[in-house]
Amino acid sequence: MSHPDELLVAIAALVETEGSNQMPLTVVVPGAVITGRLAAESVWRKRVAEVLETSEHLGPFAALFLPPDDPTGPEPADRRESPTHLHLHLARILQGSYGLPHTGGMYRITIDQISSWTVGDLSYSDQ
Repeated sequence: MSHPDELLVAIAALVETEGSNQMPLTVVVPGAVITGRLAAESVWRKRVAEVLETSEHLGPFAALFLPPDDPTGPEPADRRESPTHLHLHLARILQGSYGLPHTGGMYRITIDQISSWTVGDLSYSDQ
């Protein structure tokens, strides 16, 4: 979408404000349908950093995902910019009757690339 859906941006902003990671969402982007749980960016970054830290080869990248120390705390809601990306965890790319990866992954999606979306995560079959 060249003009992101205002409702989707509002949902993403509320997730950011609340720090929630429970909103199920399925989005269609060029070449893929992705389903998972919408998470606040800070929660998503922290989880990605945790996963990277456990890797012998990828550990040095973990620091890139941690937010810089900010002694002033979070910005007031009225000064925050609208979200430009969605952060999904426990997410799967739906391909035919399969969800990849099976256990779910961590995806960052540019909101203006989403052509359609629905609240809820789509089921898939392993058979």
